[in-house]
This record gives sequence, structure tokens and C-alpha cells, in this order.
Amino acid sequence: MKRTVLLIVVVAGLTGCGNVEPWVKPYERQNFADPIMAPDRDPVATSYLNHVFEAREGARGALGSHGGGCGCN
Repeated sequence: MKRTVLLIVVVAGLTGCGNVEPWVKPYERQNFADPIMAPDRDPVATSYLNHVFEAREGARGALGSHGGGCGCN
């Protein structure tokens, strides 16, 4: 009985991973490029906050801006 239940669970799990068709169709991807889908409302403020974060933490290059950890660039 336990083997049968285990077999059913394993088969169900493997069939869930076998989805070859993409969930988002190519013609639906334009909806993600819409500005209303952006997580930040003000991209300039977000860029500034990312710069301040990188300068403070010394996390150079983590978010895509250039410069050192001193904040002078």
C-alpha cells in the first residue's frame, strides 16, 4: 500500500515538471514591458537609491552601476 502511494506521488510529481510549453506566450510578453508593470514608480529615484546602497555597502557591480565603494563616482 505504501509503495503504491509513493509511486503515485512520484509519478504525479514528475508529470508536473514535464511542461514543455511556456506559460507566457511570445505575444503576451509585451504586457510585461508595460511601464505600469515596473516595480518602481520613479526610476530616477530608484537609480539614486541603488547608487547609495552600493556606495554604503561596498557592493560594487551588484546592481549594474559602476564605481567604487566610496561613493565618489
